[in-house]
Formats: sequence, structure tokens, C-alpha cells
Amino acid sequence: MIRRLALLAAVSMLASACGSGSGSDADRSISGIVADITPTVTSGSSQTATTASTVLDSPASVDPKNPWPQDPMTLTDVAIWTIEVVSSTPHDPAAYTQGLEMADGVLYESTGLYGESTVRTVEREGGATTASADLDSTVFGEGLTVVGDELVQISWREQRAFRWDRHTLAPLGEWSYEGEGWGICLMGDRLVMSDGSDLLTWRDPADFSVITTVPVRLDTRPVDYINELECVGDTVIANIYTTTDLIVIDPETGRILAVIDASPLLDLVAGRIGTDRGNVLNGIADLRDGTFLLSGKRWPEMFTVRIVEQ
Repeated sequence: MIRRLALLAAVSMLASACGSGSGSDADRSISGIVADITPTVTSGSSQTATTASTVLDSPASVDPKNPWPQDPMTLTDVAIWTIEVVSSTPHDPAAYTQGLEMADGVLYESTGLYGESTVRTVEREGGATTASADLDSTVFGEGLTVVGDELVQISWREQRAFRWDRHTLAPLGEWSYEGEGWGICLMGDRLVMSDGSDLLTWRDPADFSVITTVPVRLDTRPVDYINELECVGDTVIANIYTTTDLIVIDPETGRILAVIDASPLLDLVAGRIGTDRGNVLNGIADLRDGTFLLSGKRWPEMFTVRIVEQ
């Protein structure tokens, strides 16, 4: 309990202690918040894997070996946090959100689905799209991040990473890669990318080449469906696809350090996100003022939240 209270005393300092996915404040870190966490779980848990949506980033059925529990409170030795809603703002209910990123006061969004994928800038307060560029109809857009004056946006199965001028959304070229693309963020001078599996891949932002890969583990078990990423200092906050849980990962070791339960948001969008079970929580942006912006696929609102004790 003393350890947990010490961790939570630092939560209120989250924004001043952590960096943006854009890397513009890479010297900031939340390592002080998670340094004392022992990332293990109770052995012999009888919890089953979360059931996947019928509309997935990957249409394959969920791997029954995926250990993610339906109730994160079963994790006894991992810090458990939740969120407190500060405010909300409208969000395009047609946007299949794949990534959110705030840089220099500008909110960027990547959206997915074939024939609907875009990269766009969004009005922070009103939620209106202020500029947009379409991807080819054969491309399914996924996560994005800011690298200097560019946006890097990945695609699901097309193995293409697109470079955009972040001020004009003019195309600047692209890179190719092997495998799927789900989420991406910039940590210092390296990119971190997810592919829907239990792996994080470090990449060189100069040419997108692979530096190394790191398996993500809950205790000793692999955790799949790692989706949208937000680099925060020397940790990564990630969505677990189809769930309302965010995880805090040490990307050097792959250890899960903490779980953030964002399920309170479901009550706020209940009845307004349709019956499509693919309309799940997705999209994380560090606002760097002690709060984060969270939204979901085809959600009518974005929520500014702070992290608090569970």
C-alpha cells in the first residue's frame, strides 16, 4: 500500500514528468511513477481472454491463448489506475480512429477502413476537421506519430508507411516494411511500432529500418492485440484492442508496469456508438498538462482525462 500511494502521488505530475509522442520533450519521463512496480500477476488465474469484436483491425478470431484478463483487478502486483474525466469535446462519429497525436497545439488524427482512411487535423475544442488528406482506397490506415515537421502514418496489411508534411498534409513519400501495422510513436530518436501481436518493434525514423524487437509480457505470458501507442517519456502507453484497458510498458524490456482502466468512458458513450462491436476505445494523445485525450472508433466524443487511483 505504501508503494502504491507513492506511485499515485506522482500521477498528478504526469504531464510535467512525461513527454509527447512527437519527441519534442523527450527529456521528460514518467519513470518515477513506475520505478517501484513489480510487473507480475497472480499465478493460476482462471480469467479468460477478452472476446474480440466482429469487426477487427485483424479479421482473424482472437487467439485463445491471449492472457489478457476480463477484470484487470485480478492483477495483484501491477499498479492499477483508472481515469477521471475532466471534459469532453465533439468528435466526428464517422471517424474510425486509429491514432491521435498532439504537437505544438495541433491535434492530428489517423482514421482507418478501406475507402475511408485519412490523415487529418482536428480542432481541439470543437472537434471539427480542419484539413484532411485521403489514403488510396486500397489502403487501411492505422496509427501515426510526429517526427519533426513530418507525420508518419502506417497501414494495416499494405506494408506502407506514409510521410506527410504536418503543416500542409502534403505527401512527402513513403517507406515499406514487412508485417502488419497497428500503432506507432516516437521515443527520443527511435520509433516504436506495434503489429497486433505481442511484439514492439524499434525502428529508425530516418529510413524505417528495424533496430530490434521486444516481446511484451504480463508476468511471463505474451500479450497480443497491442494497438495504438503513445510514447510517454521512457514508457509506452498502449491500447489493448477490443478492451477498455490501457497498459504502461517498459519498451526496453517489454514488461507491463501498470494498467489504466478506462471503462468509465463506456457509460458516457453508451447508446451513441451503434451496435457495431468494432467501435471500441482507441486513440491516446498526451496533452502535456496533466491530462490525456482519449477517444474511440466512431465515437461522437473525445475525452480529456487524468489518471487517478483505482
